[in-house]
Amino acid sequence: MENESQLPLRNDVKRGVFFIISSAFFFALMAVFVKLAGDIHFIQKAFFRNVVAFMIALGGTIKDIRIHGKETLIIPKGALLFLFIRAIAGSVGVFGNFYAIDRIVLADATILNKMGPFFTILFCFIILKEKIKPVPLICIIIAFLGSILIVKPTFNFTKMLPTLAAFMGGVGAGLAYASIRKLSYLGCNGKIIILFFSAFSMLLSVPYLITSFNPMTWQQTLFLCCAGGCAAGGQFSVTAAYYHAPANKISIYEYSQVLFSALFGFVFFAQIPDWMSLTGYIIIISMAIINYIDMHRKQKEQEQ
Repeated sequence: MENESQLPLRNDVKRGVFFIISSAFFFALMAVFVKLAGDIHFIQKAFFRNVVAFMIALGGTIKDIRIHGKETLIIPKGALLFLFIRAIAGSVGVFGNFYAIDRIVLADATILNKMGPFFTILFCFIILKEKIKPVPLICIIIAFLGSILIVKPTFNFTKMLPTLAAFMGGVGAGLAYASIRKLSYLGCNGKIIILFFSAFSMLLSVPYLITSFNPMTWQQTLFLCCAGGCAAGGQFSVTAAYYHAPANKISIYEYSQVLFSALFGFVFFAQIPDWMSLTGYIIIISMAIINYIDMHRKQKEQEQ
């Protein structure tokens, strides 16, 4: 594997931070449009989310082919496996998040999905052998405990299912982002990553659409198209973010989505999280901040 110091274009932290905050805004706004679309099955909503991203990525890929030739479509050796892992994990993340958005407080769905950065660190350890120091490990454990306050485990599985789906969406997102990081090392084109994921996730939705498609009003169609546009903006941004910088340097900024979601949830749906959820938010975000501070402290010590 190449050393990070040999990849200056993929270690632009400032650019990574900009893209990660942009993705947070777009994904928070996407959730608003998904919820505004109303009583439509989450798989159908997920299809619209992916079809817009697919069309944009396809257009970008065609443009690249015209400029750079068919070499744009070449998948580097070893990348196909991680394209599939990214697609499967990303689909779990999308379906889990969409199922939760319609059923629980918007900020709850977001913060559970934002467990993704912690799982990104874990999966980067497994896939990329990026070491996990004691402080990040402790933060991951405490953040997991904080997520329990939001999930609120109960013997009533039906009641717990939406929060559990949001949590599993976070696990899927973590594996997806770690796979993007691996694909960046392998030199895989970012548009190909998005194109492959969007096409894969769309295909998963096709059986449901054939058998159980729900007719939509023009307002619902418009909302879902807007959701797809925001999702495309978020997807391109998050792919660019993890393509340019390591997860342990930028993942903290993903939590800006919680702020966006809480604001949008209050403004559009008059949602106010309960005290247990708020406590869980504080714990998870605090662990993210502690991990971030510890990382930068160690970085400065190494530079001295």
